[in-house]
Amino acid sequence: QEHVVESGGGLVQAGGSLALSCAASGAAFDGYAMGWFRQAPGKEREGISCITSSGGRAWYIDSVKDRFTLSRDNAKKSLDLQMNSLKPEDAAMYYCAADRECTILGGQWRIADNARWGQGTQVTVSS
Repeated sequence: QEHVVESGGGLVQAGGSLALSCAASGAAFDGYAMGWFRQAPGKEREGISCITSSGGRAWYIDSVKDRFTLSRDNAKKSLDLQMNSLKPEDAAMYYCAADRECTILGGQWRIADNARWGQGTQVTVSS
């Protein structure tokens, strides 16, 4: 079973960049799809990006496409989310998640009930 821990959140000005990382423990990291969800106050949690277990393919929600880049290093058991051109609406708690696959339906990541979650890292974007 994978245990994941996020890092890298913080405060950034609109238009700036921030990188989030997720470190995983467990022997089966390369058997999991990995990605990020976020949740802003008063809003539903939304999946924003998911990468396949091999790292060969990544999906992005439309609102972050062309601004965020997700990558993974299976040897290091790490996941990185590079966020550029940040907007105030990107401010949220960001959660790393490990799932068996990236199940994308209706433009949304349908994460499994038994997915693994981190504790979250806060991203604040000032306007």
